[in-house]
Amino acid sequence: MTTGFSSKFKLWLFVAVGLMCLAPFISSPIALLMGFTLASLGMVPVSIDLNKITKKLLAYSIVGLGFGINLPEAIAASSNNLGLIVGSIFFTLILGFGLTKLMKLEEKTGHLISCGTAICGGSAIAAVAPAINAKNDQIAVSLACIFLLNSAALFLFPTIGHALSLSQYDFGVWSAIAIHDTSSVVGAASAYGDEALKTATTIKLARALWIIPIALLSAIIFGGDKSKISIPYFIGFYCLAILTAYFIPQGQPVYEVLFNVSKQLLIVCLFLIGAGITVSKMRANGPKPLLLGVLLWLAIGSSSLGYILWIGQ
Repeated sequence: MTTGFSSKFKLWLFVAVGLMCLAPFISSPIALLMGFTLASLGMVPVSIDLNKITKKLLAYSIVGLGFGINLPEAIAASSNNLGLIVGSIFFTLILGFGLTKLMKLEEKTGHLISCGTAICGGSAIAAVAPAINAKNDQIAVSLACIFLLNSAALFLFPTIGHALSLSQYDFGVWSAIAIHDTSSVVGAASAYGDEALKTATTIKLARALWIIPIALLSAIIFGGDKSKISIPYFIGFYCLAILTAYFIPQGQPVYEVLFNVSKQLLIVCLFLIGAGITVSKMRANGPKPLLLGVLLWLAIGSSSLGYILWIGQ
C-alpha cells in the first residue's frame, strides 16, 4: 500500500510510535501490531535499515537482561534442562529434513527453516545461510516464515500458559524451547512474569550457543564455507553481565535499572520486527515453506509442553 505522505513525515511518525513503545502500558503483542500496521499502511521509511537496527538493539537488550539473572539459578536452569535443549534441537532438525524431502521443498530453504525453529529463529538463519551459500530469496522466505510464527507465539503462548496454569518456571522453559526468536521468547515470557523471563532468557541463550556447531555441520553437509559463519558475540557479553552482577553485588540498584530498561527496549525490538512484516511478503512465499514451519513449530511446541507437564507431575 502506498501513501502520499512525505518521507520526513513518515520518519517522524515512525520514530514517535517507536518511542511510544517505551511506555510501560505498551505490551509486546501491541508493539508488534503497531509496527505491522505502519508497514501495511506504507508508513515505514525506506531509509531505515530495520534489520540492522533490530539486531543491534536486541543484542544490547539481552546483555542488559544479564544483569538481572541470578548465576546459581541460571546454571541450575541450564543443567536441569540440558537433555530437553539438546533433544529438541536434533529432533527438530531431523524432522525438518524428513518433511523437506516429503514435501519436495527446496533443500536449503527447508534447512534454514529447520535451523530457525530448532535454535533461535532469525539469528540461526543469519548464521547458517552464508555457511551453506543460501540465496537471498531462500533466506527471505525462511525469515518471513519464522517471523510470522514468532508473531503468533506472542499471543498464543501466554494464553495457553494461563489456561494450563503453568508455573513461571515451566512457562519460561517452554517458551525458550518452543518459540523461535530470542526477541519473541523474552516478549512472551515478560508478559507472563519476571521469573518466567529470567528462566526463558537463560535457557534460550543456552540453546543459541548451538548456532556455532550446527552452522559448522551445515557447512559440511552442504559443502559451504565454514569461514563465513556468523558468531553471535552478544552471548559472551550476556554471560559477562551475569558474572558482574554475581561478583559485584554492590551495584544491585544499577543492575535493576539496566534490567528494567532492557525489558522495555525489547518491546521496541518487537515494534521494529512488526514493521518489517507485510501481507504482500507473506503471500509471496507460497504455502510449502510456511507449512513446514507450522508443522515443525507444532511438533516442538506440543512435544516440549508434554515433556514439561509430564516431568512436573
